[in-house]
Amino acid sequence: MFEVNGILYADEPSRELEVRSARVTGDHIMLVMFSTGETRLCDFTEMYDDVPAFSPLRDEKTFEDFRIDHGILTWCDGDIDISPTYLYEHSYEYAAYGELVSA
Repeated sequence: MFEVNGILYADEPSRELEVRSARVTGDHIMLVMFSTGETRLCDFTEMYDDVPAFSPLRDEKTFEDFRIDHGILTWCDGDIDISPTYLYEHSYEYAAYGELVSA
């Protein structure tokens, strides 16, 4: 049981999903480690048509110049960001683990 703003909840509080580290591995492909401890493969080419705000990331140099800000992947000095939940839901399980760039 836990309380938030004076309301009691029977379950345990859920933790906010965050990006812990990431590494570009190829043409608009990134390995991302989440706060769950999972590393997932993210293919951004599948996201460009769904999310027009990501279109500047089609430029490889822009795509590779990412930052992790408070658990969120960002580009262009924070003008472009992606929800960790959206990123997780649109990524794939990845079995092999390599070193990633930490936040």
